[in-house]
Amino acid sequence: MNHKEAYRLAFFVGVFVLMASFELLWPRRARPLPRLRRWPNNIGIAMIDTFLARIVLPMGATGIAFIAEHHGWGLFNILLMPRAISVITSCFILDLVIYAQHWLFHQVPFLWRLHRMHHADLDVDVSTGARFHPLEILLSLGIKSVAIIVIGAPALGVLIFEILLNATSMFNHSNVRIPASLESMLRMFVVTPDMHRIHHSILTSETNSNYGFNLSWWDRLFATFRAEPKEGHEHMTLGIQQFRDPKELRIDRLLAQPFRNSECHSVADSKDLR
Repeated sequence: MNHKEAYRLAFFVGVFVLMASFELLWPRRARPLPRLRRWPNNIGIAMIDTFLARIVLPMGATGIAFIAEHHGWGLFNILLMPRAISVITSCFILDLVIYAQHWLFHQVPFLWRLHRMHHADLDVDVSTGARFHPLEILLSLGIKSVAIIVIGAPALGVLIFEILLNATSMFNHSNVRIPASLESMLRMFVVTPDMHRIHHSILTSETNSNYGFNLSWWDRLFATFRAEPKEGHEHMTLGIQQFRDPKELRIDRLLAQPFRNSECHSVADSKDLR
């Protein structure tokens, strides 16, 4: 394992353990299912994702950045921008790309079939932040690679962004109670657990909001921001209508979900079903 992958793994494990501990000490919602019912499958999916990504693109996203820099590909490499500016700007642009990708996965029926596995979790906690269908992960890696080449993102900027993306995904999916005053201040800049939890509501009007993973600015800029869930955080129902049976939490059924029939073609086409 090279140094960049070791850094990513260390941050992933560190943030996961930290947020899991906070969930035990200061939970936001009562847990409908025990961790042992969900976590082995969610973590198993994350391990499959990591394995496949390493097989398909062993060099990773940072490797793509090194290749682009070596060949002089991309806007920042053509303009020869100062390193500090290109690193910081790359993080912002890549975050916007992930926001746009997330929105797109909710609008296109085939992409929603892949992404809905993430939304089918009957609870939302730190483990949900690592639960994405392997095909979605591979598509996301391809989209991210194209963006890196087009903008000529430096490898350091890509590494920082990858670490932030993993860390913020676990943070904003965590079942942690943050004091209201601190939460309102944080969400001015970053996506908080209360802000992202709304995105996992069973109500479609709420699912189609708060797409950001890291910076909260994009949702405000593109009018997809929602401040509070209709039924409040303690009483809102999480997940999607099609997969409510707890047996759907099994890893084999998670992997098969995109290929099974659904009641609606995409979340954008469905209606609130309660």
